[in-house]
Amino acid sequence: MTDITITVLLAMAAYLLGACPFSLLVGRWLLHKDIREYGDGNPGAVNVFRAGDVKAGTVAVILDIGKGFPFVFIAHFHFGLPELMVAAIGLSAILGHAFSPFLHFRGGKALAVTGGVLLALPHLHLFLLFIAFIVTAFLFIEQDAWTAMTAPAGAFTYLIITRGNQWELLFTLGVLIVFAVKQYESLKTIPRLRFKPVRWYQSRS
Repeated sequence: MTDITITVLLAMAAYLLGACPFSLLVGRWLLHKDIREYGDGNPGAVNVFRAGDVKAGTVAVILDIGKGFPFVFIAHFHFGLPELMVAAIGLSAILGHAFSPFLHFRGGKALAVTGGVLLALPHLHLFLLFIAFIVTAFLFIEQDAWTAMTAPAGAFTYLIITRGNQWELLFTLGVLIVFAVKQYESLKTIPRLRFKPVRWYQSRS
């Protein structure tokens, strides 16, 4: 098979695995609840925690991260596909989670599955970039939506400044667009800035 054929097949498999609503299933099987009735109504791992169980939430996070990993890993380490094709397969997994055909294309916000994809991509520094920006944003920005957006936006800006690889730029841009679409309603508000450790300290004093 040609690289293009392998890429198409792996991208389809990654999309379908990404589309599997594991968090929703964990909520039903372990909590006997529909997690979409909690929080923001999102069928993702965060709402498993909001439904009231840390263990179930941890299982959901691990499963959602796991969805993004296998086919990207196989594409790079087994088939040795070009990095741009590997990135396309990773983006397919993210799109599957965000627009799941099993949920009438109303999937989750794709944070955890993106983490799994980043862990499997050829270069780990992209994962570290996302982590650095999202942790920094978490400390200073109140709204979760703007915190999430900071990771791909910050990474994309960094890659432009440092003239990063084409596949990294395209992948990060793709993630940025997916995140923007999924967070669209929440992004209509102006981000509120506050150094959260100060707030935590004040609440305990």
